[in-house]
Amino acid sequence: MEETRIALQNLRLSGMAEKWVSLFETRQVDRLSLSDGLQLLLQAERDTRNCNRVNRLLKNAAFPYPALVEEIDTDPKRGVEASLVEQLAKCDFIRDGHSVIITGATGTGKSYLATALGDRACRLGMTVAYFNMQRLLERLDLERLQGHAIKFLDRLAKTDLLILDDFGMKKLQGQQQNDFEQLVDDRYRKKGLIMTSQLPVKDWYDVIGNPLIAEACLDRLVHKSTRIQLNGESLRKKY
Repeated sequence: MEETRIALQNLRLSGMAEKWVSLFETRQVDRLSLSDGLQLLLQAERDTRNCNRVNRLLKNAAFPYPALVEEIDTDPKRGVEASLVEQLAKCDFIRDGHSVIITGATGTGKSYLATALGDRACRLGMTVAYFNMQRLLERLDLERLQGHAIKFLDRLAKTDLLILDDFGMKKLQGQQQNDFEQLVDDRYRKKGLIMTSQLPVKDWYDVIGNPLIAEACLDRLVHKSTRIQLNGESLRKKY
């Protein structure tokens, strides 16, 4: 038993190795046909690799905290219908290159909703990148100083879903306006985008600043987007 386990581990078949030990310890090895046993080992390896991939995707996404679609408060009074969450959880908006815009007062669950949808995308095998908007702009400034801005933006452009949280906390200035335009343009009809903001979309024009860039960005963001306005008191008061 141990020799077979080590051989499977050396071949980087950890799922099969673990299942082999389980079959041996439960005395199923001698009762299973070669075909049935092999199927069990292969399925165990597939499950292990899928689990490892999902864990890597979740880690790389850099979510601020765990969030699950199943735990979203879908009270219609909050502006979140269960049918809409179910639809978004299929992640077709990512495949179709559409955007989801979530607005509402602080504490109403914007970030949680965005993160939960990102979590679901990871579990469906998609790449996700979560950023607080202001920290992303700071990161871009640093990448540009180091001469890596183009490579960093290219990497973001290839990500299936980009989540920009807390847009509008500060007005965009200079190069930030151009960077934001590129982020939006790179995703238009190609990749998924989720944005959250305390400000209604009509106020984003002033946040972006440059009239030409603002018009171009908002046209792309609003076109074929799903808009969610969260209502009610802060959920943080419950805890």
